[in-house]
Amino acid sequence: MTIQNRIEVRVKRSKRSVFIRSDFEDIAGYDQVGRALRNLTRNGVLMKIGYGLYARARTNRITGKLIPDNAAGADGVLIEAMQRLDVEHKLDDLSNKYFAGQSSQIPANVKIIPLDPRFTRKIAVGKRYINKER
Repeated sequence: MTIQNRIEVRVKRSKRSVFIRSDFEDIAGYDQVGRALRNLTRNGVLMKIGYGLYARARTNRITGKLIPDNAAGADGVLIEAMQRLDVEHKLDDLSNKYFAGQSSQIPANVKIIPLDPRFTRKIAVGKRYINKER
């Protein structure tokens, strides 16, 4: 079994939808894992969402474009990415009110705000993003 096949099997069997390069350290070296992840991105198994961050992807039946394979959509992928990177974050006030049950208005966009001002990594899934302004 090739390195790429082993990584693909691990991605498909995993319960999580966001992966970092170090998840595959036990399979191969840094460069080999990078090549395999690049090939899986080209094949549509993964999508790159940031530096060293990948999300499991699937093809949308209607548009034929790649979308993240997560029940919570792009916002869920961004929140999971922040958790995988161990970055403390908060949601904007409107989203907090909705999730706390204080408002019945569903927010159109959930804005994720990192609490550490030194966190400048750009993460993007489609039109949803973190740190685009910086």
